[in-house]
Amino acid sequence: MENLNSNSKNIPKELWTKIDDTEKNKEQISRKSLTYFQDSWRRLKENKMAMIGLSVVIILILIALFGPMFSPYEYSDQNLSYSSLTPRLDIYKVSDDSYIHLANGLRLYRVTESGKIIELLSATEQNLIEKKITYDVKGKTVLLDFENQPFKLLDGNGNEYSYHDRVWNKTYLFGSDDLGRDILVRVIYGARISLLIAFVATVVNFFIGVLYGGIAGYAGGKLDNFMMRIVDIISTVPLMLYVILLMVVLGSGLKPIIIALGSIYWVGMARIVRGQILSLKEQEYVLAAKSIGTRHWRILTRHLLPNAMGPIIVSMTMMIPRAIFVEAFLSFIGLGVSAPKASWGTLANDALGALRSYPHQLFFPALAICVTMFAFNFLGDGLRDALDPRLRK
Repeated sequence: MENLNSNSKNIPKELWTKIDDTEKNKEQISRKSLTYFQDSWRRLKENKMAMIGLSVVIILILIALFGPMFSPYEYSDQNLSYSSLTPRLDIYKVSDDSYIHLANGLRLYRVTESGKIIELLSATEQNLIEKKITYDVKGKTVLLDFENQPFKLLDGNGNEYSYHDRVWNKTYLFGSDDLGRDILVRVIYGARISLLIAFVATVVNFFIGVLYGGIAGYAGGKLDNFMMRIVDIISTVPLMLYVILLMVVLGSGLKPIIIALGSIYWVGMARIVRGQILSLKEQEYVLAAKSIGTRHWRILTRHLLPNAMGPIIVSMTMMIPRAIFVEAFLSFIGLGVSAPKASWGTLANDALGALRSYPHQLFFPALAICVTMFAFNFLGDGLRDALDPRLRK
């Protein structure tokens, strides 16, 4: 040892080389270790469409919860004088501070320049033979000539009032329906019903489908066969037909929809969870847990189900828009919530009769359904990629 130390001291300095920084940092940890869900969240944030879907879902929840607080109307408030108004108003200038809007049905409204409706004007004189109606607007005569298309708005001298502008309806941003109810508020209340259905579907899937499929997959044998035959029997009846038959017996409304979905909607989740548990229960950590005397229920709930949570979350996210569509369809055919409650399906059904004259009544609830379903589908696709352990870097 002494000879080795003495020889090293005699080595010339020029033979010594300084270690490069890359060699020093070769064994250094490049980044902080992440858990499975932390890494999944990191990859989910890199998916732009999934983050857009998540943002839309969060915004939808906030609007459904707090949106009605900022509106002066309730979903059931009616004003027949303001029925079937459009979101955009064509206004005509009568004087410097007076503007009018001619709505369908030969109704004349006094409005502000910005588009806020003041009142429905009453005719001072009607001549149905010559097809002329006379109004008084703050001392100004307005003659509505509806003999020929397009209708004309004339002053007392027969001169036509000039078209001023097309503005947004500040009183009803989404317009009004045939009973004078605010479509915007009714669409927001429809979001509440749809989100409630989504919440019920999620809870039912988790507490019934996950546990049912987990028990069947973990138990195996005769119990597994018996439990899955029950699932097969339920699956033979189409979901929509079963829900319609059940609601015919229970009656229409929100509660029968919840009962109908809660009694059958967990079947698909049970099959998915069973398949995951069948593959996971042969892993070494399950054998280790059994060898130290861990109870079966603890193995299922603390080891197997958490490791199958990735596919479970993805499946639940993809099933939510399906539940929303089922509720909208049932409400559309008259088996959903009853009047005066608002649902996207009932709003679409109410708008069908006047589709040609007032397409906005169908456009907004249909748009809400489409945006919600796209948002959940984008989020589900992103979660599927983010929670896939084979894509983990």
